[in-house]
Amino acid sequence: MSTLSALLAQYTDLPGAAVDHLQRVVGEWQLLADLSFADVLLWVNAEPGGIVCVAQCRPTTASTVLPEDSVGTVVSEDEHPYVPRAFETGKIVVADVDPTDPVPLRRQAVPVRWAGEVIAVLSRDAARVSRRSTSALETAYLECADALYRMICEGTFPTPESRSDTKSSPRAGDGFIRLDREGRVVYASPNALSAYHRMGLNSDLVGQDLVATTRALVTDPFESRDVSDYLSGAVEGRIGQRMEIEARGATVLLRALVLAPGGRLEGAAVVIRDVTEVKRRDRALLSKDATIREIHHRVKNNLQTVAALLRLQARRTGNAEAQQALGEAVRRVTSIALVHEALSMSVDEEVDLDDVVDRLIPIVIDVATVGSQIRVRREGSLGVFPADRATPLVMVLTELVQNSVEHAFDPGVHGTVTLRADRSARWLDVVVNDDGKGLPDGFVLEDADRLGLQIVRTLVAAELGGTLRLERGEAGGTDAYLRLPLGRVPVT
Repeated sequence: MSTLSALLAQYTDLPGAAVDHLQRVVGEWQLLADLSFADVLLWVNAEPGGIVCVAQCRPTTASTVLPEDSVGTVVSEDEHPYVPRAFETGKIVVADVDPTDPVPLRRQAVPVRWAGEVIAVLSRDAARVSRRSTSALETAYLECADALYRMICEGTFPTPESRSDTKSSPRAGDGFIRLDREGRVVYASPNALSAYHRMGLNSDLVGQDLVATTRALVTDPFESRDVSDYLSGAVEGRIGQRMEIEARGATVLLRALVLAPGGRLEGAAVVIRDVTEVKRRDRALLSKDATIREIHHRVKNNLQTVAALLRLQARRTGNAEAQQALGEAVRRVTSIALVHEALSMSVDEEVDLDDVVDRLIPIVIDVATVGSQIRVRREGSLGVFPADRATPLVMVLTELVQNSVEHAFDPGVHGTVTLRADRSARWLDVVVNDDGKGLPDGFVLEDADRLGLQIVRTLVAAELGGTLRLERGEAGGTDAYLRLPLGRVPVT
């Protein structure tokens, strides 16, 4: 199955920050689908033309009205014709109800705005409400959903700070509480009330100040203060992280959502789940996760020991060529060690390359044997990479920077090496530029006999599925162009 990232890379060329925003939207949309009792589809403008569905979510609170998989389908006059209007107008479009449909549907298209631009559209398809009066739960759900959809259209939801909330976040069906602008409960679902009863509440929630009620149930004074700050912040319009509360042997997971469409604060919504039993099972999984991170930590320590031994051997060697070779080996081993160090501190197998590269640059300069004063700087963001691709990519980048530092400048010359990164939905483009003396006449990358360049060519082709070329810079010096696909790596 294609992931959202792969489909965005296939159909669009959105910048990396826009892709991140769509990932956050998809991270939230199970909640959106459940609150609106609707199927939710994500549509993007495909290249060279057409509007394509790249993701689909069905509600758990109602029957789906779109049983067929819509991912990969193109907007037509018969299906979702109102989606193009949302792209064109940048406003929420409500479709007319077709009375000939066997099941009359309520259909809506919501622009997804990022940095002031419409980058996608969410379609919302739900069965038309029957003539019976809606329940208090349905009313509370739909009002909250409408507010969140309007905020998506305005570009104020979801925020970058809320990304971590979506992992293991409670769903609407787990428990739902609606607060007014003063923080008082105007609606609490039966499951939410049961969670509070588990924590020791002996009365109803409706009409109560949720901050004061929750604080009174928590026995730990420090946790009580955190709960108070978190819920008060949501009521006052501040974004907070999800949090766990323990009271009387029960553990509940809380997440508060600020509702402020049009910049006007309308209170907050709280989703809550009783995770008492889940927490007991999670402790065993956390122990395994800690073991994996400890393994990465020990591998890092062993690699650092190897680097230290190589460095010691280099100091005791009188041959200059041997010292240089050992110094390069130290740098390569250290680059791999830094990746394992990043993994030892991460809860998932992903590496922040910006942090790793920034820590490696001083090592590259220190190991260099030239007598020049070289400054190395990074521009742009490399982003986060999975562990299996992070190690070869870090080695490629350090080899390219090292190659510029050692070979682009004459002794005693001041120079600058710049590593520029540009990440889109489809590609990571990196340019390593120096303002040195440029490539020698007749240079051909494929014929280069330097070990570092041979390592780079092998890793780029075999491990990363990318391309590499070296050219003279327009303003002098040398440019190394590296392009890597961010979707699936092509099989060669």
